[in-house]
Amino acid sequence: MENTIIELKFSLDTFYFLMSGILVMWMAAGFAMLEAGLVRSKNTTEILTKNIALYSIACTMFLLIGYNIMYVDNVEGGVIPSFGGLIGSQAADANHSLESDFFFQVVFVATAMSIVSGAVAERMKLWAFLVFTVVLTGLIYPIEGYWTWGGGFLSELGFVDFAGSAIVHATGAAAALAGVILLGARKGKYGKNGEIYPIPGSNLPLATLGTFILWMGWFGFNGGSQLLISDKENATAVGQILLNTNAAAAMGAISALFLCKLLWGKADLTMVLNGALAGLVVITADPLSPSPLMACLFGLLGGSLVILSIVALDKAKIDDPVGAISVHGVCGILGIVLIPVTNAEASIVNQLIGLLCIIGFVFIASFIVWAILKQTMGIRVTEEEELNGMDQHDCGIDAYPEFVSVRSN
Repeated sequence: MENTIIELKFSLDTFYFLMSGILVMWMAAGFAMLEAGLVRSKNTTEILTKNIALYSIACTMFLLIGYNIMYVDNVEGGVIPSFGGLIGSQAADANHSLESDFFFQVVFVATAMSIVSGAVAERMKLWAFLVFTVVLTGLIYPIEGYWTWGGGFLSELGFVDFAGSAIVHATGAAAALAGVILLGARKGKYGKNGEIYPIPGSNLPLATLGTFILWMGWFGFNGGSQLLISDKENATAVGQILLNTNAAAAMGAISALFLCKLLWGKADLTMVLNGALAGLVVITADPLSPSPLMACLFGLLGGSLVILSIVALDKAKIDDPVGAISVHGVCGILGIVLIPVTNAEASIVNQLIGLLCIIGFVFIASFIVWAILKQTMGIRVTEEEELNGMDQHDCGIDAYPEFVSVRSN
């Protein structure tokens, strides 16, 4: 009887892990739709190509070496992980199957890389981006992930990051920031005297759809990170996590809406969408410890901060077409430093040390890789190619061919 119960719990937890992973995988569609909606029509096919290609590369690289680097045969409390191949073997006391664990982890890697995609949109060479994808998903992400989730030195220190505000989101933002600095802004974005010229996206319904898909996928992202659901305690925790995740996203959108009205007298849809995502990123750091009211407060802070950050980065001439660095980086940092407010096991000192180690390592490593790519194959298309659009340059297919026909006539 006892063995039967253990097998049932194992099956249920494995199934829950797989379904959570599927929800997170669906976030790849959300990123694709969001980015496609926020770039100009002449760059839509290329951004979609990047998203499906980066997901495929991330899955392959994490299977071949990334999972092993992050989780297999590593020293507890170490800094340098082991470097082996494939995903190891099933532990005798595991609560779910090894394969389900790999599947859940691999979709997180793709999420981190998707963050980079939007920030460097509309002027980066497709193949340079894909080469960077290989390095980030196969090496950079697994190494910093080992430090916490793989039992490395940050885990031993007491650094807390429940579902990846730093390990996934700030990591993607740090890699994106390094690329954007070396890449430069899009042509026509900034004037010689500090002017900032908006470059509107081509399809706001698509961007809104992408945001709702991401919101939905986040329930797997945060809920699945509880790892178990087969007993009363864990099932209750999953319910709390999903409640807080939804509350933070909703309040993030509301706070962004009101702040836009206060600052500009208008309801800027793109800012409201980013406000919802900001709330999600903030609560991802620890969606279990806060009360629902605190989750709302955290979402409110994230939804407000993301607008101020987007404006500040624009003034600094950091051109991020979708606001990814602000949403995932700045709000990821906010989520990490807020953890000690509701979680007695976390300390602000350890949280700051963890942030410094993760963001510092990822930024420096990414900057080096981007710099090498810039000096070898180049990372930016020519001015003419940028003017004509990435679709024609990289893909030869227009996402909206009838618009091209109208323009040519």
